Amino acid sequence: MSTFWRYVRVQLFVLLCGIVGPIFLVIYFATGADPLLKWMFWTGLLITAVDVLIALGITSAGTRKAAKTQALEATGVLALAQVVGIQETNTRINEQPLVKINLQVSGPGITPFSTQDTVIASVSRLPMITSRKLVALVDPATNDYQIDWERSALVSGMMPATFTVAEDNRTYDLTGQTEPLMEILQVLKANGIGMDSMIDLRANPAARAQVQAIVRRAGAQHAPPPPVPAGAPPMPSPEPTTAQRLQELETLRATGSITDAEYAAKRQQIIADL
Repeated sequence: MSTFWRYVRVQLFVLLCGIVGPIFLVIYFATGADPLLKWMFWTGLLITAVDVLIALGITSAGTRKAAKTQALEATGVLALAQVVGIQETNTRINEQPLVKINLQVSGPGITPFSTQDTVIASVSRLPMITSRKLVALVDPATNDYQIDWERSALVSGMMPATFTVAEDNRTYDLTGQTEPLMEILQVLKANGIGMDSMIDLRANPAARAQVQAIVRRAGAQHAPPPPVPAGAPPMPSPEPTTAQRLQELETLRATGSITDAEYAAKRQQIIADL
């Protein structure tokens, strides 16, 4: 999206939120610039000017972020960012908690480093954060980085990762297998193949062969367990993960089953258990 159209979209949204300014101006001029309504003219002009400045600021920030993302996609390294600490900030943005996360970042071609980031722990991001495995695009020269939430969803197990190999007449499930998925993402990035819900590599034989080799190796290392003999006692259900507990808590709050106070107390307890 060009900067101009990005600005137009943001400006329309900001004017919609601060529409009182343009309304004052319309009323003032519609009444023939009545001197008694001069205050409406100046108030409307001030509010509209503030709207324009806010839109310009948001557009500028969005443009810089898009340029940074584009540069990192072109020259950056895909690295694994391990979440080694989560801290509450007691701040919410649009009813979503803001948290500080301590990261240990490592990847091919970069010296491992530690950093701290402040992110919005939205309902979709929270399970990725609590899984403690995120993906970051890192500039190998400066260690400047950006968390890639789309790729993180795949590596953290929030998104299913199944690969069908026609030659084997088999579909491999690599969901949640961090190492092979990071390798596959690096192959896709090296070949300029973006993330999508469905990726067809038949048009790129080299990338296809590399991905198939990784998938087969991972499939061999994670063979399914032997079948349970008839009459054997059922295996106990596994304990829910932290991500599952937090997701269930968010659902209870969204449906009104618990109060905000109960939600905050339970969430703090879950995070303290990490």
